[in-house]
Amino acid sequence: MLHQTKDKLCTLKLTGMAQALEEQLSQPEMNNLSFEERLGMLVDREWDVRESRKLTRRLRFAKFKQQACVEDVDFRHPRGLDRSIFFSLAECRWIKSCHNVIISGPTGVGKTFLACALGNKACRMGFNVLYFRMSRFLHALLTARADGTYSSLVRKLQKTHLLILDDWGLTPIELEQARELFDILEDRNQLGSTLIVSQIPVSQWHEAIADPTIADAILDRLVHNAYKLELRGESMRKTMSKLD
Repeated sequence: MLHQTKDKLCTLKLTGMAQALEEQLSQPEMNNLSFEERLGMLVDREWDVRESRKLTRRLRFAKFKQQACVEDVDFRHPRGLDRSIFFSLAECRWIKSCHNVIISGPTGVGKTFLACALGNKACRMGFNVLYFRMSRFLHALLTARADGTYSSLVRKLQKTHLLILDDWGLTPIELEQARELFDILEDRNQLGSTLIVSQIPVSQWHEAIADPTIADAILDRLVHNAYKLELRGESMRKTMSKLD
């Protein structure tokens, strides 16, 4: 009868409960627990297994450049990173409120790592995240236009709670790209959050966008409701290197 029960659990795709049941049967001390307690343990195991699978899918979907988590962030390096502010952002309330985050500073101060760490935490809290380098994001839009998948890409971006755009401002944004970028940000306005990583100061972003009117509209949707982490200091790659 127990064998049939395990088979049925597997057929119903309740593999976590099936594994937990098998473990309970191999542990005589489980007989001291009530039926409610043992059932609760089975349900907890199934919940944990499913949540783990969802997290794995979200992390795979995000395609982070770096494997980073908030617990591994280095606050010892002098780069102007406030611990309390960063961990406040790590609670992801800004994503629930559809606000943005801008991480700026010179090259090598760990901007991408911080962005991926916040993205990782967002995934762990159940949010869908997508990471792009800005040049590849613009190329993805161009490719989607060419192969007829643009509508599908736009729908995917609309369903993404957090869009991370790295290396903002390094690649000039041409007129048609600016129009598409504006449309995407407008579609996501009040529905999702955007995290921008840039070594270009915000005051110079306007110059990277071909059309000044569209630039105004884009920056209006990115900057005015954004929390800002402005980093400074020497490159962490340089200070951690053993080379002279």
